[in-house]
Amino acid sequence: MESVMSLYVPYKRSLRFDPKAKEPYKLSRTRIDNFFKCPRCFWLEERYKVKRPDSYPLTLNIAVDALLKKEFDIYRAKKVAHPLMKSYGVNAIPFAHPHLDTWRQNFTGIRYLHESTNFLLFGAVDDVWVTPKGELLVVDYKATAKANSPTLEGALGAQYKRQMEVYQWLLRQNRFLVSNTGYFVYVNGKKDAKAFDGKLEFDVLLLPSEGDASWMEPTLVAIKSCLMNDSVPKPNSTCEYCLYRASAQEALQKTLGEKSPSRKKIHEENTDTSKLF
Repeated sequence: MESVMSLYVPYKRSLRFDPKAKEPYKLSRTRIDNFFKCPRCFWLEERYKVKRPDSYPLTLNIAVDALLKKEFDIYRAKKVAHPLMKSYGVNAIPFAHPHLDTWRQNFTGIRYLHESTNFLLFGAVDDVWVTPKGELLVVDYKATAKANSPTLEGALGAQYKRQMEVYQWLLRQNRFLVSNTGYFVYVNGKKDAKAFDGKLEFDVLLLPSEGDASWMEPTLVAIKSCLMNDSVPKPNSTCEYCLYRASAQEALQKTLGEKSPSRKKIHEENTDTSKLF
């Protein structure tokens, strides 16, 4: 298999957050989640566009995502329920809307200008279904390969639920009637086949999720406060990037010996933005 090499590019080319700017600042669903994971890393990326190293794209997941969209679009055009919806007793059909393709695009998505923070918020939804009462159901596709049936437990499940809640919130801000119930279409690869034989087999599951987006408003206020502050947020003890930077700095200090700055000086430099970059 051919290896893929990539070179870390530390600085993003997009515009960074300027506390004095008057125009709205674009903030994606992914970057809202970055704030949840680590305010320090979030601040560094938004204020100075110093990003964390990228992960490799999950190309198999991307392929599954594209194929599911094509499949559900067939039933959307027919205005009938997909067999998966029938088998799980979901009384809905795929939602047809002239802006659906825009909502699905990563750099456009569903948009809303949050005036009190001046954030232009957006997120790319995988799919939307609609009930006979006109309620929209947010749907997200996930691909995995687990021995046991996928669940929404744990930190990853909480992240997925936040993702769905952002989409529900954005649709409501655009004056749509949105159900608190959303669905994850889980495509789970089977690993118990006798041989590969040039194909993968999958189970397709539907997991309901009850959303509560009441955290959005206070979180947006907290994000704005974080970005307006000129001081670097404290390192996050659960962030692997903060832990790596601290460990690397400690090792360099020991290696350089007397040439290494004191811990006090390191702390001062880490909280003085003029010396960081």
